[in-house]
Order: sequence, then C-alpha cells, then structure tokens
Amino acid sequence: MRVLSVTSEMYPLIKTGGLADVTGSLPKALANCAIQTTTMLPGYPSVLAKLPDLLPLIRFEDLLGQRATLFRAEHEGLDLIILDCPALYDRDGGPYINGAGEDHHDNWLRFAVLSRAAAEVANGALPGWQPDLVHTHDWQSALTSVYMREAGCDVPVVLTIHNLAFQGQYGADRLPALGLPQHLFNTNCLEYFGDISYLKGGLQTSDMITTVSPTYAREILTSRFGMGLDGVLNQRVMSLRGIVNGIDMDIWNPSTDPFLPRNFDSTSLKRKRENRVPLLERFGLEQGDGPVFSAITRLTWQKGMDMFAEAADEVLYQGGRIIVFGQGDHEIERILRRTADRFPGRMAVHTGYDEPTAHLIQGGSDAIVQPSRFEPCGLTQLYALRYGCVPVVSRTGGLSETIIDANDAAISARVATGFQFHPVNTDGLRLALRRALDTYGDTRNWARLQHQGMKTHFSWERSAEKYAAIYNNLLARRQETTDQRRYR
Repeated sequence: MRVLSVTSEMYPLIKTGGLADVTGSLPKALANCAIQTTTMLPGYPSVLAKLPDLLPLIRFEDLLGQRATLFRAEHEGLDLIILDCPALYDRDGGPYINGAGEDHHDNWLRFAVLSRAAAEVANGALPGWQPDLVHTHDWQSALTSVYMREAGCDVPVVLTIHNLAFQGQYGADRLPALGLPQHLFNTNCLEYFGDISYLKGGLQTSDMITTVSPTYAREILTSRFGMGLDGVLNQRVMSLRGIVNGIDMDIWNPSTDPFLPRNFDSTSLKRKRENRVPLLERFGLEQGDGPVFSAITRLTWQKGMDMFAEAADEVLYQGGRIIVFGQGDHEIERILRRTADRFPGRMAVHTGYDEPTAHLIQGGSDAIVQPSRFEPCGLTQLYALRYGCVPVVSRTGGLSETIIDANDAAISARVATGFQFHPVNTDGLRLALRRALDTYGDTRNWARLQHQGMKTHFSWERSAEKYAAIYNNLLARRQETTDQRRYR
C-alpha cells in the first residue's frame, strides 16, 4: 500500500513539537504492516540543508500563483517528497513564526500551497506514482482533501488532529487566492463563524478523522474541548477514532542514548543519578541531593505553565531544583523567570529547544511536570517513563490514559507510574507535587514507580496496526464502491 503523508514538520528534519515526532516515527512502524509511506514536507532552509541529494520530480509554474518544484529524497530510512518554493519557505525563523516570534504573515498561503501540491500528487501528477491513500495532519495540510474533492479525486483521506486548538482560521476574502470556488464557503465545508477554517474543511471532506488518544476523541465532542468544532465532530462521530501516539523506542532509549553522559536501563537505574551533575551544570544550578523536577514544553496557557510558576515553591522549599525548558508566550516566560529570580541557583528557565538537551533532562531529572489544561496525547510523559522520570500530570486527554496514578491501591498493586491531579488548577497541581515529594522521600516506593514506568511499552507497533486497519477498511470501501459502479 502506498500512502502519501502530508505534514508541516517531521523529525529529524524539522521539529517544533510532538507532530514532528509522530510523522517521523509512524512511517517506520507502518512499514511492518506492508505500508510504504512517502511524506511531503515544505522545503524549509533547515530541511534542504540536511538533504544534499535531491531528485527533481515535477515543476509547477503556477501553484496558487507560486513557482515550486517537487523533489524526491531519502533520509534515515524515510521516503520524502520536498516542496521547494523559495518565495514561501526560504526565510528565517521556524515553520510558523519568524525570528521575532510572530506568525509569518502569509501562513495562510504557505500551507495552502502545501495542500494544493499534495492534492495534485494524489490526483496523479507524478508519472508512474500515485498514492492509494492520503494521510493529512492538522490544519496545515487539512485543505488537501478539499482540493482533492473539488478536483474529483476519490483517493481516501485520513486526517489526524494533533491539537484542535489550532484551526487555520482566516478571512473569507482569501478564498479566490486559494483557488477555491465560492460555493465551498458554507457550513458544510469551509465557513466558520464568518471566516474560513482550513481544519474544518478537512474535517468535512476527509474519509476518516483520528485524534491522538481515545480520551481526547471523546473530549472534543464537548463544548469545553471542542474549540467551536464540536458540532462538526459530532456530525462525523462515526468516522472519528482515537489512537494513542507511540514513541520511537530506538531514539528514546536510555541504554544507548548518545546524548547521555551515563547510559542506564531498568536493571542499572542507579547510574541515572550520574546524569544529574552534568544536567545541573548545564543549567547553572546548585548541586544537591534534593529531587530535580523539570518541564519540557511550550510555555503556553494550554500547557499550564502559569500554574507551575505559582506552585514551583512547593518543590523549591523542599530542597528540590526546577528546570523549565521550552519557548512560547512571553508573559508566561516572564512569570516563570520572576519565580526563578526568587530562587537563584535553584530554578532555571531556558527558552529554546534542542534534542540533546531534552534527552539530558529526561536522563538526569527525577520527575517531569505536565500540568496541561488540555492535552491531546503528550509524548514528553512517555519519554519520561522510558527514562525513569516520574511524571506529574493533569488528568486530561492522553495524559490520563498513559499515566497510572500513584494512589494507595495502585502502589500496593505495583502498577502506579506517576501522579495525576484533578481539578486542573494551581491547587490541584500543588497537591500533586506534595504527593510526589512525599513519595520521593520513600526511596523504595520511588524506585518502584521508576521501574514500573520503564516497564511500560508505548512503541508504535500497536498504534500502527490500528492505523493500518483504518487504511485497509477505507481501501476496501473504495474498491466496493468502484465495483458497484462497474456492474451497474
């Protein structure tokens, strides 16, 4: 089976969050299900720099007014189609924001062009190659199915929602520039509170919708978590599935991780503490025996980092250290830094992201804190489990499914892997931190939590099988429809 995956980011080429990890790992797991995935990705400068051997495939002279070229490439076992459009992608900053931290002014066009190019490929633009199925991810590629259906292309499409909060909402006056007819501006396709929504268009025109955890699939059917799209999602509930994300067990492996000064596994967990000294040195913090609580996350309201700033003293007054590693909202960053200023040498806030440091934090910290107000799945807590870090998480979305709370019954049964809290507010987080600190003082129970977490298995194997089943069902339905037309 040939699948075209369309995404705005993909590890190890370009990453801002979990989307890249998923689109980089899932194709490898699907290969074991006899599915060959080719991923289409924008030709950002950092991507092109890592792909010296590009094979030109096709050139577009007018792709929504842009000149662009599709190139074929391979990288670390990944099969790629790169959309090179210098006018849209050859610029400083990240995939979505510029160097000043502001959205690129033409994101509406940058990702519409990506979707349009993908739709052309789905409709047979490449000689000798056409996908059996298209898999799109989030709003950045959600218009792919809109363009496909408008062109009469009946190749099945799966749309995965990684975060419903980001919807690609723009003014309706851009419809002509998107090359889409006015009749699509209606409540059954693109119209969204007077604007157009790329994500809504994808939800209405894809054959199957998936989210990254079963709990999140249920949550987004409610007005609280539906972000204004719960009505659409309830209409399409029979085509909605939740599949928990997996992790790449080779990349995130503490026994072989090249970014750790000292490797370890569940049988040599004491070696993990040897990573603490270089970790604290890396962030300029005082050495000490108290626990190290870290957060690797976007600094946003969604991730609850304002709550962590308010509750951080719970850890610091108990002799612990805190590391916050991420970037995002400047006001939340300011609140965190203000807390850190009250505890010099005890709390560090570092804005930015790089893989080696993220691995070192997992390898040297005692606990990972994720107080998200909503969380579709979350991968950081899965990495934490793998590295003997005990997660402290809110009870929402995928966090509630992947972490077993360390209540008395779970501890007695030796199945607990971390600490959940609810309600999701500062008081709830503060109580969870106290529970974690109390348990840390009991070395035997803490070690049990670590060992149980490291025993959990969140590889892509089971999740890939579920995606493969969806793909196969869609292709079978398409074949059945084709056969019915043939014999009428």
